[in-house]
Amino acid sequence: MSAKHPVVAITGSSGAGTSTVTTTFQQIFRREGVNAAIVYGDAFHRYDREEMHEKMAEAHAKGIANFSHFGPEANLFEELETLFRVYSESGAGRVRKYLHDEEEAVLYRQTVGTFTPWEDLPAGTDLLFYEGLHGAVVTETVDVARHADLLIGVVPVINLEWIQKLHRDRSVRGYSQEAIVDTILRRMPDYINYICPQFSQTHVNFQRVPTVDTSNPFIARDVPSADESMLIIRFRNPRGIDFPYLLTMLPSSFMSRPNTIVCPGAKMPLAMQLIFTPMVWQLMERKRRAGA
Repeated sequence: MSAKHPVVAITGSSGAGTSTVTTTFQQIFRREGVNAAIVYGDAFHRYDREEMHEKMAEAHAKGIANFSHFGPEANLFEELETLFRVYSESGAGRVRKYLHDEEEAVLYRQTVGTFTPWEDLPAGTDLLFYEGLHGAVVTETVDVARHADLLIGVVPVINLEWIQKLHRDRSVRGYSQEAIVDTILRRMPDYINYICPQFSQTHVNFQRVPTVDTSNPFIARDVPSADESMLIIRFRNPRGIDFPYLLTMLPSSFMSRPNTIVCPGAKMPLAMQLIFTPMVWQLMERKRRAGA
């Protein structure tokens, strides 16, 4: 953790909705004049797309059924921790970019599914913002979470998460349902061991719970909408959180526990603005005082 060079990390699994949180933070940064260095977690995968397919085939041939992007074997946890640590110490660090599609690949004159070369972060940024799978990961050899000043978890209930992944991977990536289900099953041990524990490290968790039947996610015709959901917001440390203000500003909300607010799912963007804008103010004020 650092007063001069704060680190904010959004963590959640594939299809959880972390991109929505990133969009909200980008709006806050623009409005408040915060110059953020934004880093995406897929830059810290160990293998590019073709190499990952080869490694999966090798693992399958060896009888290893659970090789996945959720686990340490396919990721650069040490490099991610180094980025967080070095940035918190000096405001510097080295990153790269994973090229998802043809549009991105053309800009770098590379192939889709490859990484750009490692390069230094821009100088003079106000904070580091990370979105990805492992912003709060802790193992026997690395502790990424301890370097972050603000950790946010995005974790829909599991059936909703699967529905979101099924629909996204079918419509956007063209995968078959069988391939998507195979991926879900293959990732499950790493999901349990490396994704779920992070949500005990996070400062704030957002969990969307559908209010429609999702008992069989594999036959769902569409993704439950925000209006068909409730949002559970859990604060690890409720000290300093103005709950009466939040309850007033979020219609139909209530507290289910002393550190937990429940509100309509459609209020998620508003809830994030109300909660995180003051937190960004605090980080920037602490940074200003440390610099002075």
